[in-house]
Amino acid sequence: MLRLLFVGDSMTIGSAGEHTWRYRMWQHLRSSYGAPFKIVGPRTALYDKAADAPVSYEYADPDFPQEHLAGWGEGWQHMVPLIGETVRAARADLLLVSLGLIDLGFYTDAEKTAANARAFIAEARAANPNVAAVLLPVIPNTRAQDDPDFALEVARFNELLAKAVADLDTDRSPLLLASPPAAYEIHHDTYDGTHPNASGEHKLAAAFADALYQAWDLGAPYAQA
Repeated sequence: MLRLLFVGDSMTIGSAGEHTWRYRMWQHLRSSYGAPFKIVGPRTALYDKAADAPVSYEYADPDFPQEHLAGWGEGWQHMVPLIGETVRAARADLLLVSLGLIDLGFYTDAEKTAANARAFIAEARAANPNVAAVLLPVIPNTRAQDDPDFALEVARFNELLAKAVADLDTDRSPLLLASPPAAYEIHHDTYDGTHPNASGEHKLAAAFADALYQAWDLGAPYAQA
């Protein structure tokens, strides 16, 4: 059985009232994978903006496996200490990872963020030497649109992430760099210039789904809503 772990920041955990792209991906796999799979992870909540904490369970549709390892304001550096134990405890064998924007925005430069991504992969592999992972580049937000220096840092990190995937990919523990979502437009696919709305959720799920199908023949192309 495929045991799949979502890892991400605020775009992945989602907030109260949302479906989340995790839900969209689960729907896609349920209709296309054709074999047993399980969503795993130590967390299940959404972020509650009023409480400023991940304490909400007000999913737009709660009838799906809600497990994940994602956090509002968390990035690569926060996940490095958590991923090994999470992979081990959940017996995860496929990671879908969307991280980096929060690191670059508040914590680390492109080089240090890329070093944390490599450390994350090492920790995951220490827990499961056969773990596979699909990594999504950072999607620029309104800050990148308005701040040329930040946009350059995002672009630099994405180059370093691609190099890390190329350097570290192995037959035993394959890594895949997803393509940024096709036609993703921050003023149409987000509600605030960063966080996905419904159309953005579909496009994020499609980026992972299409990468899995094209590279590994897993599932099918994503059927856009």
